[in-house]
Amino acid sequence: MNTDPIADYLTRVRNAIKANHRVVEIPASNIKKEITKVLYHKGYIQSYRFDDAAVQGTIKIALKYNPTTKAPAITKLQRVSTPGLRQYVAADNLPRVLSGLGIAIISTSKGVMTEKEAKTENVGGEVLCFVY
Repeated sequence: MNTDPIADYLTRVRNAIKANHRVVEIPASNIKKEITKVLYHKGYIQSYRFDDAAVQGTIKIALKYNPTTKAPAITKLQRVSTPGLRQYVAADNLPRVLSGLGIAIISTSKGVMTEKEAKTENVGGEVLCFVY
């Protein structure tokens, strides 16, 4: 049993990037699917596919690399809120990552979104991770 599935998700993606893998396969859950959708819409991953053939299902993520320099689109994934220490922020205290160059993924009452989307919706929530 995994006590922190989001940290496991981020670690699998981080390890796949360090090993220069093109595709990473991760056990699925609803929160992981929403994080994957945010990463895709913000351009950090190339594509994704949800396979629900098994009981739990899997997420297959095609990682994005620069074609000339072979540098990954994701340079750092950092878990913020953990099961032992949840990090909640109000709508007026949303974090900025690298002065707006990165994103913070927030779990709000209106769904999983970036800090910029949460600011426009005027909602706060739990800060899941930073991506840049």
